[in-house]
Amino acid sequence: MRKPILMLLTACSLSACASAHSPWVELGGHRYGIEIADDDAERARGLMFRDAMAADRGMLFIHDRQEPQAYWMKNTRIALDILYFDDDRKLVSQQRDVPPCSLGDGCPPYPSNAPARYVLELNAGEAARIKLEDGAQMTFSGDIPEAK
Repeated sequence: MRKPILMLLTACSLSACASAHSPWVELGGHRYGIEIADDDAERARGLMFRDAMAADRGMLFIHDRQEPQAYWMKNTRIALDILYFDDDRKLVSQQRDVPPCSLGDGCPPYPSNAPARYVLELNAGEAARIKLEDGAQMTFSGDIPEAK
């Protein structure tokens, strides 16, 4: 009888460990669990067709090069803050409170004001809530790949 209990406890602690090691970023003293979009297909889909995102969640887009970026809200149903970071993960540009768009290819772009390598999307209002300013540093959990 001891073996099944030990196996159950081991399985529970392993699943707890796995969830504790989900990718995250830290920004402005706040930690956000993230999904990673690091190839063309994932970056193109982004947060399309989602009706909600938890307050402590976001999506991190990793680009192949640091260059001017522009994002749009095609088929995106939730308002977002779009935050642009350079190679050193320093915040170089912000597009706050970007509204959802159902105009398909008619949705406007929201460009960075400086070259960026990483883009973090959070729920609209989050950047204001944590009083985020350009120059803020983003920290990665150890399981997030560095840009190539």
